[in-house]
Amino acid sequence: MRHEIWQQLRSEANEVVKREPLLASHVYSCILNHECLGAALSFIVANKLADAVVSAFTIRELFDQSFVRCERMLTHVAHDIKAVKDRDPAAETYLTVILNLKGFHAIQAHRLANCLWTQNRKELARFIQSRSSEVFGVDIHPACKVGKGIMFDHATGIVIGETAVIEDNVSILQSVTLGGTGNEQGDRHPKIRAGVLIGAGAKILGNIEVGAGARIGAGSVVLSNVPPHTTAVGVPAKIIGRPDCECPAKSMNQNFLAKPEPENESHTSSML
Repeated sequence: MRHEIWQQLRSEANEVVKREPLLASHVYSCILNHECLGAALSFIVANKLADAVVSAFTIRELFDQSFVRCERMLTHVAHDIKAVKDRDPAAETYLTVILNLKGFHAIQAHRLANCLWTQNRKELARFIQSRSSEVFGVDIHPACKVGKGIMFDHATGIVIGETAVIEDNVSILQSVTLGGTGNEQGDRHPKIRAGVLIGAGAKILGNIEVGAGARIGAGSVVLSNVPPHTTAVGVPAKIIGRPDCECPAKSMNQNFLAKPEPENESHTSSML
């Protein structure tokens, strides 16, 4: 997939250069001067994470090493780009995703930090976490395990703890916390299974599980397990029904009061 996305990115970049010459230098520097998706990604994110002491060149080297040592990393990057393009109506092109969306950038910074963490380069991993928190407003512990096809929509204020797990094809909106319930030790953070949608401002706390295909309403506080393919809303959150599709993360339907479409009505009624 990543080769197809790279070719589409280059095509979109060339169109932007023709349409908006003022951005030509930026687009060439970020996309067209590079030979592959990994090189472009490392250039973009490294230049955002660099500070007065640790250069963009150094961070690019860390990315390049991580692409080799964490062999699925670039494949996951490609799935993340496609996830945002497919789910966010404001992301009209792959180019918009890789150039401009800080939620995507924060996820890729975390992938670097997590790769460093697994190599026991923990101080470097914490540096990347700290810079990502400062630059993107997203704070993910480097040990957190994250699957592919992840979208952080808007992303500001997302906080994710050390022992959290996020499986494939999950969508998370701004100001979400996957945290603990106190100063407990050990495995203490939520496990988010595949296909889950978490609405803006939701707080999911403790070593609990949000089952596959579940949906968490905006502003909810979740303190106990959420069964698969259910909708949980409120403070504290309660189960109020089921989503109208198998993968809420892809549909991005956050209105739990909305009536199902006519063609789905009988199917939805049978599930409730």
